[in-house]
Amino acid sequence: MKKRVEGCKRNLSFENKVVWITGASSGIGEALTYAFARKGAKLILSSRNKKALENVKNNCAETRNEIHLLPLDLSKLKTLNKKAKKAFSIFGRIDVMVHNAGLALRDLVVNTDIQIDKKIMDINYFAAVVLTKAVLPSMLKRESGHFLVISSVSGKYGVPKLSAYSASKHALHGFFDSLRAEVAKDNIKITMVVPGFVRTNITVNTLKGDGTRYGKHMQVQEKGLDPSTVATKILEKAGKNKEEVLIGRLELLAVYCKRFFPVLFSKIIRNHPIERIRSLKSFFSLKKYLFKRAYRKAHLSPPPLTQTLTGQAE
Repeated sequence: MKKRVEGCKRNLSFENKVVWITGASSGIGEALTYAFARKGAKLILSSRNKKALENVKNNCAETRNEIHLLPLDLSKLKTLNKKAKKAFSIFGRIDVMVHNAGLALRDLVVNTDIQIDKKIMDINYFAAVVLTKAVLPSMLKRESGHFLVISSVSGKYGVPKLSAYSASKHALHGFFDSLRAEVAKDNIKITMVVPGFVRTNITVNTLKGDGTRYGKHMQVQEKGLDPSTVATKILEKAGKNKEEVLIGRLELLAVYCKRFFPVLFSKIIRNHPIERIRSLKSFFSLKKYLFKRAYRKAHLSPPPLTQTLTGQAE
């Protein structure tokens, strides 16, 4: 037992580990590619855009890692088992499976065609399930493996116009939380990553309810964290076998607000949630400041002048 506990505390090394990353051609997936390459991992990179994957691979040339490209389309679920077999044929195993690829939707529920809901679920949820089931038996046999799942704060709470995206991310949490409990005894780790706003093109590629592209950046996204910062944090926490990692700024307050103050959260999230959260943060910051000021005044202020003079006289 002692040996097992000590092993859990030790940071994992990704050197020579075989890491398969979906959505590796841009955003967090691209940043994770560079981060894993710096750690000495062997990489299998997947996305629909083969040319973009080649650019990412070329950017890793100085690290001299073994990097193979495996283009795939996650919306074509029936092709994924064949792709998994091809991935296994490259290095003979998969040590770390990174489920990163995803597609967002931004529209009201009433305006969203059911086929678009299905498409989001296929890409964001069912594709991850299919690939997990393809990779899992080998990990069970070796009693070793790690699933790194990129979720979102939308996997923790829903906001207007993100119903399908939020539903797909919630589903990932349910599936992988259950899987974690099933395979804990087999030394298979699962890390759920919950990023907030990150500077990626996710909103540009986001779909509207009719299937057309949203096609523009959102201000909160443009002001988000740099993908390389997020990737570094992910590897740091995954190396420590963290079950869940929250990465972000102000938006993370909403996760805790929903957990501890669900009624308040429900009112906040209905309209301009980020502005409401900023107001909430300002309110709590002001109360914290006033409390600290009152505490210092009561406990740390110097004694009255008369008391000081009396003390000197004595």
